[in-house]
Formats: sequence, C-alpha cells, structure tokens
Amino acid sequence: MALRKIREIGDPVLLKKSKPVPEVTPKIKELISDMLETMYDADGVGLAAPQVGILKRIVVIDISPEQDSPIIMINPVIIEKDGEQTGGEGCLSVPGKTGIVTRANHVIARAFDENMQEFEIEGEELLARAIQHELDHLDGILYTTLVEGELMDNDSE
Repeated sequence: MALRKIREIGDPVLLKKSKPVPEVTPKIKELISDMLETMYDADGVGLAAPQVGILKRIVVIDISPEQDSPIIMINPVIIEKDGEQTGGEGCLSVPGKTGIVTRANHVIARAFDENMQEFEIEGEELLARAIQHELDHLDGILYTTLVEGELMDNDSE
C-alpha cells in the first residue's frame, strides 16, 4: 500500500469523466488499497479514483469513526434517490473549504465490489451524501458547483 497524491481543485483531471472498470486486475486491487490508505491518512470519509489522478469508476467510502468498514464501489450508479438534506460539505480535493449543499437524503446505488460481485447499497443522511459526492467525482463534478452561497474557510485551519 502507498499514499497517493490527492489532486486539488484546478487540476484538469478532476473535471474529466471516468471510464468503467472492465475487470479487477492486481493493479486495480493495488489502486483500491492505496485509495483506502490515502483516504484514512487524510481523515476523509470518501475518495474517488480521479482524486488520485486515475480516471476509473472506483470510489471508496467509510463513514464509521473506527475506519473499519470501508465500502468499495466499482462502476457505481445511483438507481434511486429521494428526500432532501441540506448541510455542510467538504472535499479532500478542496482543502480548507466547506460549503452548503442540498442533496437527496436517501439513495440506493448499484455497484461491483473488488471481486466484481454486483451489490446494492442503501444510504441515508451522511452515507447518502458521501455516495452522491463521490459518484459526482466520477463524472467530473466537484461539489463546489453545487454550493449554495459562498465557499467558507474551515475553522480548523
């Protein structure tokens, strides 16, 4: 495993659409492992492959405080969403900033795991927000385009 450089706003790779993953190769497994290590090291709850410069449709998410139950999604698609939530959102690719974003409060997504087994995942609140945020990255969309009002500086910096 290795830490990868997180691409930041202004990097053109973040605005490109990612390509589907046809099969899980040793290189893809290594990428997933590196993405998890990079996400945990940066104290993030999600990371998409374009954020480490790889235009593949892969995201990793872990909203648990123990960082022990990662969700790995290959070629994910949202198949259902409903409800609404508005709240603060940040991104590892937009360091030191947050913004208010409205998203669906409930989503169901379909994806493949690291063994290319298809599965569905249902998420509400933070998990729903994380799924939508990370899947946007796969289509070259940064949350900054959805922010209501201005981006704000994080108080922690």
